[in-house]
Amino acid sequence: MTLRRQHPVPLYQQLEATLRAQIESGQYGTHARLPSERDLANEFGVSRMTVRQALDALVQAGLIYGKVGKGTFVSEPKINQQLATLTGFSEDMQRRGQTPSSRVLKAVVLPATKDVAAALQLDPKARVFNLVRVRLANDAPLAVENDYLPAHLCPDLLHHDFSRASLYDVLREQYGWRLVRAQQSIEARLANDEELKLLELKAPAPILAMERITIVEQGFPIEYVRSAYRGDRYKFSARLTPIG
Repeated sequence: MTLRRQHPVPLYQQLEATLRAQIESGQYGTHARLPSERDLANEFGVSRMTVRQALDALVQAGLIYGKVGKGTFVSEPKINQQLATLTGFSEDMQRRGQTPSSRVLKAVVLPATKDVAAALQLDPKARVFNLVRVRLANDAPLAVENDYLPAHLCPDLLHHDFSRASLYDVLREQYGWRLVRAQQSIEARLANDEELKLLELKAPAPILAMERITIVEQGFPIEYVRSAYRGDRYKFSARLTPIG
């Protein structure tokens, strides 16, 4: 395909659109290696700088990823997370046919900070469990979750192995808590240095930052969680209905 040099759209954007169409049509499958910068430059008659700009844009869009010394490859399709139901990470991944797991970074009891106490409707400095995990699907890191739970509502919670166990399953099956709804907010930002390392990202990388307060049947919160999801692997969607 020949790019149009007299077109108002810059050459790198034309190349980006062409490569995007090839990926989305299935010409390059998941984890397939794209041609090298040199080969793309020769094929389309552009400079390697133009090719690099197009590839960088596709990386930022989450469509491709690079491996040092090996080339550029097609990413897996983004995970479309529906916001209509209250589910945990493990359940979501199992429904998609993937194997969930976790790397536990912290599992401690500590006094609640002012914001954690407010979210969980506790007195300041009340004891809470703090569970921090990297969440993985098929061994690929997708999110970092920083969970807080009232210690008096789930005693001995940290005796469970949360590298394998689902927190929501434990709350339901071991403590009898029925999770009925959640208040959730999501915003986009750039990953910080720790998130870049834990999620194996290259700066600058987009993150979908989420906060959730999970409510049990009795009407009070049992969980306050702050999460950072890979923006190149996730998108969130919701079904909207008109008012009236």
